Amino acid sequence: MKKIHFLNYIVSFLLLISCSPTLKKEFTIADISIIPKPSEMVLSKGSFTFNKNTKIVLNSASQKSIASEFIQQFKISTGIQLQIVDKNASQQNVLLFKKDTMLPKEGYHLTTTSSNITIKATDDAGFLYGVQTLRQLLPLTFEADTLQKNSEWSIPNVDIKDTPRFGWRGLMLDVSRHFFGKEYVLKTIDRLASHKMNVLHLHLIDDQGWRIEIKKYPKLTEIGAWRADKEDLHWNTRNIKRPTDSVKYGGFYTQEDIKEIVAYAKTKQITVIPEIELPAHVTSAIAAYPHLSCKNKQVAVPSGGVWPITDIYCPGKETTFEFLEDVLSEVLNLFPSKYIHIGGDEATKTNWKTCAHCQQRMRVENLDKVEELQSYFVKRIEKFINLKGRKLVGWDEILEGGLAPDATVMSWRGFKGGIEAAKKGHDVVMTPGEFCYVNLYQGPYDVEPIAQGGYLPLHKVYNFDPVHESMSVAESNHVLGGQANLWSEFVPTESHSEYMIFPRLAAMSEALWSEKKNKDWADFSSRLLQQFKRYQVQGINYSESAFLISGETKVGIDNKTIHLILQNEFPESEIRYVLNSDDLSKNTLKYTAPIQVTKTTQIKASLFRNDTPVGRPYVKTIKFHKAMAKKVSYQTKHEKKYVGAGAINLVDGLRGSKNFFDGKWQGWLSKDMEVTIDLETSQFINKVTVSAMEDQGPDIYYPVQIEVFTSSDGNKFTKQVIFHRPYKANPTTTLGEFELNFPKKTRSRYIKIIAKVLPKNPEPNRGVWLFVDEIIVE
Repeated sequence: MKKIHFLNYIVSFLLLISCSPTLKKEFTIADISIIPKPSEMVLSKGSFTFNKNTKIVLNSASQKSIASEFIQQFKISTGIQLQIVDKNASQQNVLLFKKDTMLPKEGYHLTTTSSNITIKATDDAGFLYGVQTLRQLLPLTFEADTLQKNSEWSIPNVDIKDTPRFGWRGLMLDVSRHFFGKEYVLKTIDRLASHKMNVLHLHLIDDQGWRIEIKKYPKLTEIGAWRADKEDLHWNTRNIKRPTDSVKYGGFYTQEDIKEIVAYAKTKQITVIPEIELPAHVTSAIAAYPHLSCKNKQVAVPSGGVWPITDIYCPGKETTFEFLEDVLSEVLNLFPSKYIHIGGDEATKTNWKTCAHCQQRMRVENLDKVEELQSYFVKRIEKFINLKGRKLVGWDEILEGGLAPDATVMSWRGFKGGIEAAKKGHDVVMTPGEFCYVNLYQGPYDVEPIAQGGYLPLHKVYNFDPVHESMSVAESNHVLGGQANLWSEFVPTESHSEYMIFPRLAAMSEALWSEKKNKDWADFSSRLLQQFKRYQVQGINYSESAFLISGETKVGIDNKTIHLILQNEFPESEIRYVLNSDDLSKNTLKYTAPIQVTKTTQIKASLFRNDTPVGRPYVKTIKFHKAMAKKVSYQTKHEKKYVGAGAINLVDGLRGSKNFFDGKWQGWLSKDMEVTIDLETSQFINKVTVSAMEDQGPDIYYPVQIEVFTSSDGNKFTKQVIFHRPYKANPTTTLGEFELNFPKKTRSRYIKIIAKVLPKNPEPNRGVWLFVDEIIVE
């Protein structure tokens, strides 16, 4: 009998603890990784667990739309169908949406207890962002697209009060240079919403493609949306005509596509802003309707880079404005956004200076300079847009010649344009390239896919502040916010687009949402590790470049040593390395100080977490050779712009990277390199290796011929070997080592190397660069 009583006691106890909210899972701050970081958060003991009996209480139809996606995802990943019930239902085991007009626009107040969850907001955006935070409190597997078994769907008891710092938090997608389909745009909208971003800026028009259907002008998409497919060539070397030019690349959005995109974005509280470029970046339009240009000359839609941009709209012809007003009328009917972007950048006005129509317009309008003609152009378009109840926004070049009265400036050439506009009382969106152009490299050039030059690592995006330190309070009040821009010249696929956007979008979201006092890079980088896992579950092709180790080398000329400094973006990272043939998975050395190298050595290094290498390893070989730190004399001098490390550059044992601005390259423009190395003593030589770069976009080509001569006295030289390499089209940035083996081992003190530059650039009217960084003598 006593045993039975004891068993009953045990069963009762187990039932008690299974029902008791006080014994549910406990969380710590380390378990919470919300991006962007909330304004205020207090963690309490206990947790709330969703189950099949959890209900959702709503107060409006729009709240139902916001809750529906959460309900749908909950069913996919958990198998639980959450039910919406009447607002007068029980307040236990519920997720309650409650309107609170005292909260700021887009703000929310999320409270969780062991018995219920409450999201308060004054508008639908606030409720949406409250739900997005709720999703980040749930286990990562919540985002899966398949049923997840054996998961406990618990969240910590928290009190979160949150509101954005800026009202404009955006991303620009350039869908002209490379076309991204409707489904990808819809996915991007989802991802913007999950990061609490609220603007999608679509760059629909550029020289290389017209991407929106205009009913009145069908040739814009019949002709302007298609170009010769030269995707196998570097973006800036695509002007060469080939027999295969009949194969077409392109695409466009129908008006039905646009309506679907805009409607879907509205459900995610995202405004879609169209950019209809003018007066430049419009070769695709002129290819369709040549009369829109000054010269009325038939042109083709270019397949790659165009510079300078001279095929632009003619502001002297009334037909130009008739066309643009017709186009904009259709665009305005599709996009209900308050702002319409008109571009306005990089217009080379050469043709305007000689065009009879333009000169007549200047006389009639009493304009002295073509810059004023651009201002006339923009002001006239702004007047049309304003009459339609909208506002014009354009790149900071619209300041030239006088800013349109009510225009908003998007400042991309640094902060200067935005500061100038704010001083004049205009609203601005800050998007300076150095912080916001996510088409730039995000990791070491040597291991990243080709990008548009420049370097924008994750931490720099995070440190972006749209309010420049020089701005007064009044001026800063004109800063609407900021956005990331993805120009797609070097982004050919949707997968690559994701790689360039993520995780830099996470850094941008926190830069624009969170107050400065709440921002902390170390804290963000810790939360980002969880965000990476979330991206994995969501199937996002994010970049791990922030993990990558980069190296900086310093040469000690006197004692012929090299010191290698290793680093990455994460604070207090554990970096380990091995030398030569050792394996990174074992026998690693912890990096604590610069590594001193005194002989030819290969260094392999990686970030380590939990004793495991993370990300792609860093590998560098520092090569010591007979010419190391010897005197080099130049028979042809390199250009002053590219001096490298000076006289020691070609023999310092260091290889330059794929970034020709890294300070390790010497460059010759349209002339051969001829240098002589003094080995100081006569030595046996059997091989010379010349290290060079090829990046055909900025006109950098491998040498087409290399000759090596030897001499005992520095006066009389004997040719030992010659190497020929014919020109080949190359769409990528590559590093080459050209080995010249002597017919037999030769004793010599002086080595002369002549590297011949490509005689003529395949692109007309452009020079040819030869870049060399190391000459190895063995």
